[in-house]
This record gives sequence, C-alpha cells and structure tokens, in this order.
Amino acid sequence: MTKFRRFNFNVSLVILGITFPFLKGIAQSEDQSNGAYRDVYINKTWERLDVNKDGQFTEEDNKRLWKNLNKLLDSNGDALVSFEEFSAKKQIPYLKTEGKRKLNVLYKVTEDEDLYLDIYYPKTSKEGEKLPVVIYTHGGGWATGSRHGAANASFKTVHTALLEKGFCVVSVSYRLWKKDGTTTMRDCVIDSKDAMRYLSKHSETLGIDANRFFSFGDSAGGHISQMLLLSAPETLKGDPDLASYRYNMVAGVSWYGPCDFEDISLFNHDDSPNFKDRFGARITKPDTKTKDKLALYKEMSPINYLDKNSAPLLMIQGDKDTTIPVKHAYYMAEKANKVGAPVTTLIVKNAGHNWRKVGADINPTRESIIKTTIDYFNSYLK
Repeated sequence: MTKFRRFNFNVSLVILGITFPFLKGIAQSEDQSNGAYRDVYINKTWERLDVNKDGQFTEEDNKRLWKNLNKLLDSNGDALVSFEEFSAKKQIPYLKTEGKRKLNVLYKVTEDEDLYLDIYYPKTSKEGEKLPVVIYTHGGGWATGSRHGAANASFKTVHTALLEKGFCVVSVSYRLWKKDGTTTMRDCVIDSKDAMRYLSKHSETLGIDANRFFSFGDSAGGHISQMLLLSAPETLKGDPDLASYRYNMVAGVSWYGPCDFEDISLFNHDDSPNFKDRFGARITKPDTKTKDKLALYKEMSPINYLDKNSAPLLMIQGDKDTTIPVKHAYYMAEKANKVGAPVTTLIVKNAGHNWRKVGADINPTRESIIKTTIDYFNSYLK
C-alpha cells in the first residue's frame, strides 16, 4: 500500500457533577435532535462560551472562538452574542442519513455525568439483520471535543460513505480529562470500552454484530481507537454491569494518534533539548507517586498490546505534525515488524495535525486519505 484544519463548532459539552435522569427516557428514540437533550446541550455549551458569566459571549470571553463564530452567531451586528441568538442558531450536529438513527442512547452513568452514544444505520438495513459496527472516538486531547464531531468535516464524509457500504456507525461520548485528576486518560479509554460492552450486551435488540467491531478515531480519539482495537475486551473494566460482555475487533484506523507514552522523545518532533512532556499529566493524577507513573504510561500505550494475533491497524500520520509526531507511526511499524503484527502505516507528506498543510500541498490529498480509510474498512467487510 502506498505510504500515505478542521474547525468544529463543537465547543465541548462537559457536564460536570450532574446527571440527568429525565434523559434516560429518550435513550432508544429514533431521533432526539431536539427536545430535552438539546436543551441540556445548549445550556452547557453556553456555560463554556460565556466565560465571565455576564450573560453574553464576546471577544473578551475567548478571542479564538470569537474570531470564528461572531459572524455566524451575531445576528444584529452589535459585537456580542446573547443567549437567545446562540440558542436560535446552534443545532446539535448529527449525521443526516437516509437510514434509521438512535440518538442520545444512554450507555453509562458515572458520578461526573451520564454518557451517551449515537447509532446510525445504513439505509439498506433489514429487520433481524446483524450489522458490522464502526465505533468512532473523537479527538480533542482527551480534554475537549464531543461525539457530535462525527457529523463534521472529513468525519462526516467517512461515516456517510461507511453507511453506504453497509456499516453501522456509532459515535461515542466519554468523560474528558480534568486538571484536578478526577478524570484521566484511563477513564476516557474505559468509557469507550464500556460503550462497546454496552453494544455487545444489547446487540440483539440493536441489530448489530458484536463479532464485527471496527474502531476509528483522530488524535486522542486515534489513540483510543488503537486501545479499543488492541487491548483485550476483558481489560480496563469500568461499569461492573457491563464487565462480562465481550466483542471481537476486526480492524481499526487511527488518524494522527499516539501509540506510546513511555518514550516521551516520540513527542519531541524536532529533538529540542528543552522539550517538556505535554501529555503525561493527563495519564497520572496530581498525587501519583513517581514510582507508579511508568506503569500508568505503559498501560495507556497501545504499542504494548501489539502482538502477532492483533487485529489489523492502519495508522495515518502527517510528517510535519508537531502535536503527534510521525515518530509514532515509525515506532509502531518497527514493533509490528518485530512481532509480526498486521500494522500498515501511511505517511502524509507536508501534513501537520488535522491534515493541515505545512509548506506545500499535502500528499496524498485529504480526499485520498478519506478514500483509503473507507477502502481499508471495506476490505475487511465480510
């Protein structure tokens, strides 16, 4: 196989310390893009926009977001956005499909928040059929983003095409990292694995095949995709009610996701002598003892789960990526060669994070990356 900026208006929905039991009644609804869940989404997103809590969103709250959003949201041109303007414009981004949808499916309740997933079915799905499933885990540094990114930009194109190929697509929410250590990267992975266990538990009623699971994600979501693919179903348990449910991974794709946290030099894109570990604090807690850190880094490194029996993985990385350097793809390929694991790497020239162009047009093109991703999944569809 040939070695091969997304702006999402998905200001992260992080529901901290609150559960919403009234939402459980909408869990299996065909389409809940409006109603109670939308109200919660709008209110919580607004809380993050209105940083100074003065009842309006202005450049003072967040210069970067204001630059991107003021034209979209400022209806009357007064250089501020009221809650009324925001709520009138903001819709939850779901995939628009010709098939059935089950939105806002509650799969797990935690002390921090209730967790949901969205299920999209191909228009060709038939009653009683058990469909292969692509599980999408969003990016955002384990600290931002939401499952609604599945309906944006390149991900929308990939997922729409996979639905056309006959896959079921599931987009997953997981708890996000918090600086105080109450939520770590480990929780992000465990929640995502619990989402798959939930799908397995309810596979009959949901019409999906728990023996044909695929993973897909970008950046932090690419890391989680690798973890879902390579770590055994019985590892990293979360909800005890879901712990016994199994599934089988067929193949996975990681877009610019890291594979190892033990060797921090893999994140030092230019071998700077002043390099500082950027992501270690998202794995450990503030009170984690130095002697325990290595074990946590090891546990969160997908490369440590790789062996000759691993499900096939396609890693696509940009050679100019300074966030998740291309070193990760080369390191994973080296380990795969040693143990005989089925890993394919595709290096995108002139590409930074999110396939951002650096110095020249990226090669292969974004369209080719998307096609390669779709073709890779389709090649394992049986």
